[in-house]
Amino acid sequence: MATSASSKLSKAVKRQYMDLPQGEKVQAMYIWIDGTGEGLRCKTRTLDFEPKSIDDLPEWNFDGSSTHQSEGSNSDMYLIPAVMFRDPFRKDPNKLVLCEVLKYNRKPAETNLRRSCKRIMRMVENHHPWFGMEQEYTILGTDGHPFGWPSNGFPGPQGPYYCGVGADKAYGRDIVEAHYRACLYAGVQICGTNAEVMPAQWEFQVGPCEGIDMGDHLWVARFILHRVCEDFGVVVSFDPKPISGNWNGAGCHTNFSTKEMREEGGLRVIEESIERLAKRHMYHIQAYDPKGGLDNARRLTGHHETSNIDEFSAGVANRSTSIRIPRSVGHEKSGYFEDRRPSANCDPYMVTEALVRTCLLKEEGSEPTDYNK
Repeated sequence: MATSASSKLSKAVKRQYMDLPQGEKVQAMYIWIDGTGEGLRCKTRTLDFEPKSIDDLPEWNFDGSSTHQSEGSNSDMYLIPAVMFRDPFRKDPNKLVLCEVLKYNRKPAETNLRRSCKRIMRMVENHHPWFGMEQEYTILGTDGHPFGWPSNGFPGPQGPYYCGVGADKAYGRDIVEAHYRACLYAGVQICGTNAEVMPAQWEFQVGPCEGIDMGDHLWVARFILHRVCEDFGVVVSFDPKPISGNWNGAGCHTNFSTKEMREEGGLRVIEESIERLAKRHMYHIQAYDPKGGLDNARRLTGHHETSNIDEFSAGVANRSTSIRIPRSVGHEKSGYFEDRRPSANCDPYMVTEALVRTCLLKEEGSEPTDYNK
């Protein structure tokens, strides 16, 4: 795996420059999703003042032919600021700016799924849909192997690593702690983290977020993780099955509720939603990874705490089902459910939109309804 050697450069030397005063100027790092639907890109511009809202930020552009988003003969793409966070790398008053991407004709780029998601969320805002997403990931060393694994072998079998403590069980905790603190500083709605079942695999949770905020906060949390790993000289992978064999894959379990589900007797609404999800299983499978289900096929095998990709299932406190109802929800008769199908590399805008379309807009069939007609 070819990786940058920038992590080996002296951070003490860099610090003497980063400590220099920047006057009244502000650095705004514009972030966007590239043409793969998985990769993130960024570039920085100088502002003459500290922006207080997204309306203070100017549009910008970039060369889409270098990001798999346009041809060289018509390469200018527009960056439309969508949401702003504090910059944990340059610190205040500097900003991170998550952007939507528009094509030359001002229509959304193919991987700009935020525009559609936002429109759908506005249609159901009275239901106050809440989401919480559990982002699993794997830390890779510069050799392409999971961080801390023997170069020509494997660590001990799974068992002691989940929520493990100790140098022989927790692989890469410094990265996890740095990412957690950076997200808190930025204003990302991160709510927890833990070591996962496979060594060098971790999870962080974002939420509860309402509507479009879920996708915004998860994408920025991913960007921050990429940047933290860059500083440490390692690589983060969101591949749903980075290591074949008897090792757990990586998902992005999505917890979902509405105002009606959270109220007394909400379990009935949850069960009705699960019935609708059962009838639309393959639509959701196609929406839950960027390759239309091909990535998830390597993960959703019915083993390693997953359901079978070809079959829909649901149960209380069962982690081998498509949909899990937490035991506390079954007991209290209200709350939320967990969709365990989304892959680690899913687009959260598409996942949350699909749940709303099926559970709240009560769509049926294998294709999303076009509300522009």
